[in-house]
Amino acid sequence: MEENSRTRRIRRNSKNVVSSSMLVFIVCSVLINWSIVQTPQAEAARAFFVFGDSLVDNGNNNFLATTARADSYPYGIDSPSHRASGRFSNGLNMPDLISEKIGSEPTLPYLSPQLDGERLLIGANFASAGIGILNDTGVQFINIIRIRNQLEYFKQYQRRVAALIGEKEGQDLVNQALVLITLGGNDFVNNYYLVPFSARSRQFALPDYVVFLISEYRKILESLYELGARRVLVTGTGPLGCVPAELALHSSNGECAAQLQAAVNLFNPQLVQLLNQLNSQIGSDVFISANAFTMHLDFVNNPQQYGFVTSKVACCGQGAYNGIGLCTPASNLCPNRDLYAFWDPFHPSEKANRLIVDRFMTGSTQYMSPMNLSTIMELDSRT
Repeated sequence: MEENSRTRRIRRNSKNVVSSSMLVFIVCSVLINWSIVQTPQAEAARAFFVFGDSLVDNGNNNFLATTARADSYPYGIDSPSHRASGRFSNGLNMPDLISEKIGSEPTLPYLSPQLDGERLLIGANFASAGIGILNDTGVQFINIIRIRNQLEYFKQYQRRVAALIGEKEGQDLVNQALVLITLGGNDFVNNYYLVPFSARSRQFALPDYVVFLISEYRKILESLYELGARRVLVTGTGPLGCVPAELALHSSNGECAAQLQAAVNLFNPQLVQLLNQLNSQIGSDVFISANAFTMHLDFVNNPQQYGFVTSKVACCGQGAYNGIGLCTPASNLCPNRDLYAFWDPFHPSEKANRLIVDRFMTGSTQYMSPMNLSTIMELDSRT
């Protein structure tokens, strides 16, 4: 009898142990599942949005009937997939590298069917090669996403995110996001100076055209703010007269094209002034000026100092400076892209883009004003 009683007690205790173990297992499972559900929103605490032209397009134009495309070899030759993705680069472009720096996944093109569900929380790239500040810039490319349409897509994106995580959470995601916008270069090379006696050059003297561009850019940036953007990196234009395409057209001895350099030297200071005015009106450093001109000019003037053999000849192209026409499978192609500052007639190589983004991160006020991206991230992490 005593043995049977002891056996029953052991069985009861065993059942209690099993029940406790099951309870612990269930609680742990719930916690693990809860953390998995929460992870996308935690990771999305710093979403990233990109607006602009071919310098930052991650492939939206692949989904459009346009000639402004980078969807065939040798574009993407040095990317992880070694395939053309629509980026105007041999590998990664500025948005990719900024995503790396902030510890985020690369943004997907907004038109990509893959941008759905939780991937929306990472952010989105709305940029489209060929566009400018003005609607008539890049008309020769026909079907591109002009900047006003990019902003309309941003509104649509916000509705999709609100349906996914809630309206307040979606608004917080946008308010806390990092935004990059790159505009202006095409308004000169693919508009004002596209052809002799272009419509805009007949309408405006260059100084008046720049004032007009800045007034239109103001409306775009104000719209971005109204749509919730609170940290916006705004790049000025690089030294447009020094790219291989312009050297091929206007340079006999490798000197930068004077007309385009004059345009840039008018545009960039007025853009910085605009950003300062907007920040003063808002009462906060929403708009951050990225001095793309000086960032590029560092390696344009001193290529060897940065490990390049040339900053005049494009890696991929044909004709003088490899600056004529497009980069195609039939083009001249350099064997080592890291030795060239320019990948194609207009766009920096991945290595050059890395140098530019390093300036974004840690550059002095000569490059980033009023602060660099590392400082922004540190400040915003405290709020």
